[in-house]
Amino acid sequence: MKSEEADNVEELNNLPVDSIRIAPYLSELKEKAELLINYHKLRQECPEITADLRPSSVIGLLQNNYHGVLRSRDDAGSRVLIYRVGQWNPKEFTAYEVFRVSLITSELIVQEWETQRNGLKAIFDLQDWCFAHALQINPSLAKKISSVLTDSFPLKVRGIHLINEPIFFRPVFAMIRPFLPDKIKQRIHMHGSSYAQSLCDYFPKAILPPEYGGTGPIIDEVCQDWTEYIMQSEDYLQRLSIDLGGGDASQSSACE
Repeated sequence: MKSEEADNVEELNNLPVDSIRIAPYLSELKEKAELLINYHKLRQECPEITADLRPSSVIGLLQNNYHGVLRSRDDAGSRVLIYRVGQWNPKEFTAYEVFRVSLITSELIVQEWETQRNGLKAIFDLQDWCFAHALQINPSLAKKISSVLTDSFPLKVRGIHLINEPIFFRPVFAMIRPFLPDKIKQRIHMHGSSYAQSLCDYFPKAILPPEYGGTGPIIDEVCQDWTEYIMQSEDYLQRLSIDLGGGDASQSSACE
């Protein structure tokens, strides 16, 4: 360390904790500390979602091309995630397992410096959403989803885009909405079934799949590529499950 830097560090160390010079840094540290505490609290209180992050635990969903991450970022540098609800069979997978897919992806992309800085945006394709899906969403799960979106995971959600949303999706959204802060509510966009043009108002056409009005790779390729990446990360996700869960993930039992 240079002598000038050492002098600056010593000067900062000698400042009172209420000094206006260090107040912004203390505020940022406090915010990060609270986020870290909330993250570990989520891991402890939601074992049905967080205890087993091995992709093999949700391989059926992944192989159904339920989820993918676009190869390219948007103009703001955000990662773009796509979820295809119609590929989720609620008779085979619970909403907790579906939520686990999101957490697995989040744990992987949070390692990327550019994603840490520029956050993510998500597109939820609600084509074929049915009552069987709706029955899986309860107030407890809605609160947990809200928690991850707001203050329990170190990723910034820059936008949420809903397409093909049916009328009977609205009661589920109404259940989640009260738990969301205003800044997240303002980032939710409903496109309906005429989304091809409106999505391109928010995302470059070149990165979107043709199914969503773009000229990028088809959605099945996007999902298959991301599934392959997730499977290649199995060892890391297994270690993460053990390190944060305190036990062998393969022995964890799901809580209803």
